[in-house]
Amino acid sequence: MLGVGAVPTVILASVVLWVPESPRWLVMQGRLGDAKRVLDKTSDSVEEAQIRLADIKEAAGIPENLTDDIVQVPKHSHGEGVWKELIVHPTPSVRHMLIASVGIHFFQQCSGINSVVLYSPKIFEKAGITSPNDMLLATLAVGFTKIMLISVATFLFDKMGRRPLLLSSVAGMIFSLATLGFGLKVIDHSDHKITWAVGLSMAMLLAFEAFYSIGMGPSPVVYSSEIFPLKLRAQGTSIGMAVNRMTSWVISMTFISLYKGITIGGVFFLYAGVALVSWVFFYYVLPETRGRTLEDMEGLFGNFKWNFPKNGNNNKEVSNGDGSNGQVQLGSK
Repeated sequence: MLGVGAVPTVILASVVLWVPESPRWLVMQGRLGDAKRVLDKTSDSVEEAQIRLADIKEAAGIPENLTDDIVQVPKHSHGEGVWKELIVHPTPSVRHMLIASVGIHFFQQCSGINSVVLYSPKIFEKAGITSPNDMLLATLAVGFTKIMLISVATFLFDKMGRRPLLLSSVAGMIFSLATLGFGLKVIDHSDHKITWAVGLSMAMLLAFEAFYSIGMGPSPVVYSSEIFPLKLRAQGTSIGMAVNRMTSWVISMTFISLYKGITIGGVFFLYAGVALVSWVFFYYVLPETRGRTLEDMEGLFGNFKWNFPKNGNNNKEVSNGDGSNGQVQLGSK
């Protein structure tokens, strides 16, 4: 069973060999020729590639008149003083960006997703499913739901926007977690199998996976990669991901102790409460980033007011091929 997991890993490792390098990283290394070739392949037109290259050069501090394939990059573009600017003496906008990035990664894992994934057989057992074959089918259903809805989310991020998708996703998670907790409580306090409670619990478990996958699942990586200025991007997103993995470990290691202490239904009520807190956090802290450039981010973050002109959403959205999910991402001046 463990060996089968190596198959998709080998496929992924092979495919990565054909993934183009990030044009921003190439520009920051002074490799303008390589960056131009990547942008030519990933842009809709030659004119668009030229505009994006000029924007990235400006963000990296490279003069516009330098057009050689290899150029000298200003020293300040290599990351000196990044940690000081990010953590020790951040501007209000950078502080807001860091809070948003850390918060979205933290709450993603606090929703209890890893508890559902890792301990699904125990949850199914509590829900009244004891047959090994039935458990396997239920586990496959959870995995299939997750894969299908994440695929749907990739098409909705640029159509609906980050905030609407994330807030609706978390709202659905709150409902499904609370209802799952209720169903498991009913089962736990009954001395015989209650069919409707078992069906309700299974339906809500699948609903939770669906709601999570369509917004909360992919949002942290997408959102945190879009908001930081170019020179703070690597470190800022790394901090968020470190918080994500640490929180995941804590949630995974505490599930058994929690359900023994407050019952398995109580655990999901707790997760529903955390999800409610996360919805409030996202509503007040995370502005919409769809269609925004990195120059916009400097003003969008730092004041907790999303009062940009309405025509700010008319920025052209494109696929830039380096994980910034359909936006023309520029650096901070």
